[in-house]
Order: sequence, then C-alpha cells, then structure tokens
Amino acid sequence: MSKNIKVNAAILIIGNEILSGRTQDTNTSTLATWLNSIGVKVTEVRVVPDEEDIIVDNLNFFRKTYDYVFTTGGIGPTHDDITAKSVAKAFGKKYEIHKEAFKILESYYKPGEFNEGRQKMVWMPSDAELILNPTSGAPGFSVDNVFCLPGVPSILKSMLGGLKNKIVGGEPILSHTISLRTVESEIANSLTKVQKENKDVEIGSYPFFHAGKLGVSIVLRSENQSKIDECNSQILKFVSEKKIEIVNR
Repeated sequence: MSKNIKVNAAILIIGNEILSGRTQDTNTSTLATWLNSIGVKVTEVRVVPDEEDIIVDNLNFFRKTYDYVFTTGGIGPTHDDITAKSVAKAFGKKYEIHKEAFKILESYYKPGEFNEGRQKMVWMPSDAELILNPTSGAPGFSVDNVFCLPGVPSILKSMLGGLKNKIVGGEPILSHTISLRTVESEIANSLTKVQKENKDVEIGSYPFFHAGKLGVSIVLRSENQSKIDECNSQILKFVSEKKIEIVNR
C-alpha cells in the first residue's frame, strides 16, 4: 500500500461494564494513539453491549466500511464473553477450538489449572490468526480485517507490538498543540479563517481547566509537518495580535 493512501479504522468496544459506567474506557485512546503513529486514522468508535446480534450487526457494517476494525473486550473465560462467537457468526465461520491457542494456554497454566472455563478462551472462528499475548497468555485473534483484543487495558497495550507487521498504514499522523489562556468564543472566528485556508490540517479546539484557570488547547493534525508549521504560524499571528497568553502545560 503506497504511503499517500489514506487508511482508516473503526473501534468497537464491547461490554456492559463500559455502558454502565462501572469501567472507564481507556482502550480507545491507547488504540487511536498507536494507530495514528503508524498512519491509520480512527474514523469511528462505538460502544455496544454483550449481545450477539448487536455485535454481529456492527461488525458487519464496520468491516465493510473501514480498512481495519478493532474490537476490545469479550474474549475472556466468563459466560458474557461472546466476542469470538459473534465474530464467527459475522463471517459465517465455524466456532471451534483453535489448536495453536489451546497449546499456548495448556503450557501457560499449571497442570490441572487449564479448566473448562479457561478453555473457553481458545474457542475462536475457524482459521483465525492469533495475536500473541506477552502478559497473560490468552491470545487475541484476527479474521480478515477484524482484530479482536482483550478489554484489560494493560494487556491490550502489551499486545499492540505484535500487530505492527499485520497493519499497513499510510503516513503517520503528526500533531502539534498550542495551549492558550483564553476561551473558545474569543478565538472561534480567527480559528475558522485559519481552517478555511488550511484544508489539509485538521484543527481541533479543546477547553481545559488548569491551575485554577480556564484555557483552550488547539490541536493541529496532519500527515505533513510543513503544513502544520504553516498553520501554527498563522495561529500564533492572531494570538499575538489579540495579546493572548500562551501556556506551557
């Protein structure tokens, strides 16, 4: 894939615990940051419950719409971990024991510990490719352009390195942040003008509260550093004219 092709991805977060608020999702940030660094732009994120039909419908939409799909959660040993079964259904594949995954977990656990519950983690769609897990043994898996990762943030993070050779991205997406002691309404018109003149740079503004004071962070994102630099200089020009303080955060 040539480097100037734009590559996109979607993330499907699976789990009632995210929707209920019991567990905070940090995997989106981890995945999106990593994907940006290898030139894959996350275009959409959805959170869905542990319900097979909903997972299947969303998977089928995502895998046909985006270059890559990442799922997080639902591949553990408990009754509500139904991601692997749902992926098999979405692709019309058999749901069966993955022999290589079985060997990995059988050798990972002490004799007698690889019980029926834990064996559930080796049931996958037929012909699934394993994503090795250096932290807790239980592998993730991929089918075609769908990559299924665990929901535990530290484990997910440890598995990303093993995906590098399987994901083909475009140019890495670069970013630059300017933090200002101001409010969004004060810079909105100026920022709109800069955005119109810099179509190849994505400009976002994000309010923050730091050290008891309000401010706005302007984030510039592009595959081209020179375009970010040009955009940055235009923003610094109106910041200087308006006598807005720049904040180091």
